[in-house]
Amino acid sequence: MGQKLLARFAAGLFLLTVFSIDRIVLAQETSSSVGIFEGHGDVGTVLHAGISEYDPSKHSYTLTGSGENMWSNSDNFQFAWKKWSGDTSLTAGISFVGQSGNEHRKAVLMIRQSMDPDSAYVDVALHGDGLTSLQYREAKGAPTHEIQSNISAPAQLRIEKRGDYVSMWLGARGEKLQPAGAAMRVSFTAPFYVGIGVCSHDKDDIEKAVFSNVELKEVPRAPSADQTTLYSTLETIMVDSGDRRVVYSIPAHFEAPNWTRDGTAFIFNADGRIQRLPVAGGQPQTIDTGFAVRCNNDHGISPDGKTLAISDQSQGDHQSSIYLLPITGGKPRRITQKSPSYWHGWSPDGKTLAYPGQRKGEFDIYTISTEGGEEKQLTTAIGLDDGPEYTPDGKYIYFNSVRTGRMQIWRMHPDGTAQEQVTSDDLNNWFPHISLDGKWLVFLSYGKEVEGHPENKDVTLRIVPLKDDKLEGKIEVLAKLFGGQGTINVPSWSPDSKQLAFVSYQLIPRENTTK
Repeated sequence: MGQKLLARFAAGLFLLTVFSIDRIVLAQETSSSVGIFEGHGDVGTVLHAGISEYDPSKHSYTLTGSGENMWSNSDNFQFAWKKWSGDTSLTAGISFVGQSGNEHRKAVLMIRQSMDPDSAYVDVALHGDGLTSLQYREAKGAPTHEIQSNISAPAQLRIEKRGDYVSMWLGARGEKLQPAGAAMRVSFTAPFYVGIGVCSHDKDDIEKAVFSNVELKEVPRAPSADQTTLYSTLETIMVDSGDRRVVYSIPAHFEAPNWTRDGTAFIFNADGRIQRLPVAGGQPQTIDTGFAVRCNNDHGISPDGKTLAISDQSQGDHQSSIYLLPITGGKPRRITQKSPSYWHGWSPDGKTLAYPGQRKGEFDIYTISTEGGEEKQLTTAIGLDDGPEYTPDGKYIYFNSVRTGRMQIWRMHPDGTAQEQVTSDDLNNWFPHISLDGKWLVFLSYGKEVEGHPENKDVTLRIVPLKDDKLEGKIEVLAKLFGGQGTINVPSWSPDSKQLAFVSYQLIPRENTTK
């Protein structure tokens, strides 16, 4: 009896040893190389082990994976990867196998700091329903956000890292890849991981995606500005989530979006003209502004939505003056006789304009009737005062001033009395914009080392709640971007106060745009 028990124990031990060896071998196989990638495996928790396969005859990769999601502060997916240092681009065509999966399933090109499920990452994600977005988690354990593209189901996708910026490139079938307007500043410490992945978005399901014409390569750091092409992108951002959407992106310069009061269109300036673009996207149309063909980025819409204010420098001394015209276009009517003057705010009753103007070498804030006449000077402090904007109830004008040594946000009564500083930090804060419901204040922030409001800088949009026209709560970062001058010079809140429009910029190496 003892010998039988001993034999059974030995057999069980042998089976356990074999099973353990199989598990170890399986783990080693899961991390073995696949084509150009050094290894593969499941990140996070999945019910079904994933598979990464390479077909050298077709130069394609097929990834099979499970996973509940790649979102929030944790990811679950199959990942084929290669360790990397420095700047890089990863390009592929992506197609799902089968049409019946979850519409939110994802196949991705990814740059990831680690294999931890809550790792910092950026990816270009193709969803099952064709939605394509740049997803990102800025730091370990942070929430995931995204910048949605205005291009659905592209034939070719690319993720590209240059310095701390990671960008999305997309191409329709038969067309070359182009910057898609989405870019995010996320820092990675070498070595990090670059690769391809798939997630079913349903923990019980398995999804399969094919990655074709995969190319992973090193790219040089961005060259000097004179060797680049400037891309401008009109984006919107949801205040509650921080998620962004690309509306319009082109290799040209445009600035300063207004959101029309009926919520249907954006108005911005480009090449001295005023353009109108549907919120749904498409191609902009030029608004007829008559002789005013040197319009700058200081323009806005009356409270009733019928009149457009522009700042134009095509006449007289060729310094900026403020004009009014119908929002549908027409002959401009000059309002300010003194120049330069730059429109920035409209009183809630529609009767008064607020603007900065340079008089005797000093920039101060003035108001004037929409019928014209004499202007009223509101500020007299030494140094630049700029960006005046009325609160929706008309009780205050917010503005930015450098009078205390660094550009900060201030406010005053509409007659110029009770001027008080409302932000005080080590950043330079510009262009306060109050939501139409009066609950939020958004402004543009530069680093403390930046003077003025130049273009092509690392900037943030910051937001703080308002209560009774005063800051109520902590100032938070709403968005990080490359921009500055032209990003958010003028009011750009949506009519429902849930979204904001702005312009971001990219300097793309010229050789990339010609391939």
